[in-house]
Amino acid sequence: MKNRTLPQININRLEQMLSDFAQIGKTDKGGVTRLTLTKVDQQARDLLISISKTAGFKIRIDNFGNIFIRRNGLEDLPVVMTGSHGDSQPRGGRYDGIYGVLAGLEVLLTLNDFNIQTRHPIELVMWTNEEGSRFAPAMMGSAIFTEQLEIETAYKIKDKDGISVKEALEKIGYIGTDKVIGQPIKAVIEAHIEQGPILELNNQTIGIVTGAFGQRWFEVKLTGLAMHAGTTPVNMRQDAILGMAHCIVALNRLALKPSSNDVRLTVGMITASPNSRNVVADEAFFTIDMRHYDADLLADLEIQLRSELTSIADQLNLNINIQRVLSMPAIHFDEQCIDAVRKAVTKNHYASREMISGAGHDACHLSTIAPTSMIFIPCIKGLSHNESEAITTEWCQAGANVLLDTLLILAENGGD
Repeated sequence: MKNRTLPQININRLEQMLSDFAQIGKTDKGGVTRLTLTKVDQQARDLLISISKTAGFKIRIDNFGNIFIRRNGLEDLPVVMTGSHGDSQPRGGRYDGIYGVLAGLEVLLTLNDFNIQTRHPIELVMWTNEEGSRFAPAMMGSAIFTEQLEIETAYKIKDKDGISVKEALEKIGYIGTDKVIGQPIKAVIEAHIEQGPILELNNQTIGIVTGAFGQRWFEVKLTGLAMHAGTTPVNMRQDAILGMAHCIVALNRLALKPSSNDVRLTVGMITASPNSRNVVADEAFFTIDMRHYDADLLADLEIQLRSELTSIADQLNLNINIQRVLSMPAIHFDEQCIDAVRKAVTKNHYASREMISGAGHDACHLSTIAPTSMIFIPCIKGLSHNESEAITTEWCQAGANVLLDTLLILAENGGD
């Protein structure tokens, strides 16, 4: 940043808020476990509301626990919205999600500090259950807000202990009175850590996010025959685990083909049966997460994936079932919102790049109902969903300053 003129965010205040929130659900290794709708999630919500009330902002909680914090504009116009989520993965990082919430809160506080008025109101949102680590699916609060998920369906979803979403909301006292409904929105800007290594590797401070990868998820089940490990010759086995191993290697090979054009293919969950050390496995189950921004390429890769895995099963005398369980199209963010971020980056003289998010975010749902974009800052070594997740003071300040100037442009206060 070179010779930034006022206003600018208060980095000491922002870092202190980040530190305070990092104590809520803190792990021994410096990360957080703040699963949605738990006691620690309640504590984070309470702290956010306490700071916001002290600052004089209007607070509204809908009946799915989404928290809306509004700084009024000069006119009754559609809101400019920012924010992210406060829940985490188990043993997750201290910046994923909450950075976007607190950077947004810091922007509102900075506008108060400098007595800056905007034509449009600016609304900060903390969305419920973005991670999906306790209740699936992920991005639940924003999905209901954008009418992609029925609230009554979501209320009935249960965690591994049999507790429903509605029960959990009631237990922590965050099932608000307002209905989860859309409202007139001029634009949405979500700030977030990159959760990958690209910005840091290229010595760039800001990612101008133009869209998000499309996603397809698969569940694969291989069925063979349970046999004695000591008495059955290897060439006579129908070994489901061997088949799974061949499939995983084939998927990695497919992802690395030049024609795959940087597709992301991940096997993240595996199980086997009977899962005994001296029995050849008769069943193996694994998941595939496939992501890319080109819909045609995704479709072609699915054909290749099915062909490769079926061929392996045939060669090893195994039955195979491949089920697609999720299909999300690629997201293309709004050009005017992207341009507002570009202008804010230029004003601040930050090194930047335009990029496509490989992860899903609440902004992806919101883009279906309102002009939307995102701002990324680097995280050290690209680590996220990890207790070692970290950012620098420089990146923290840069992202919040770009968010401030972007929101000023969109909320109309001469920010451009």
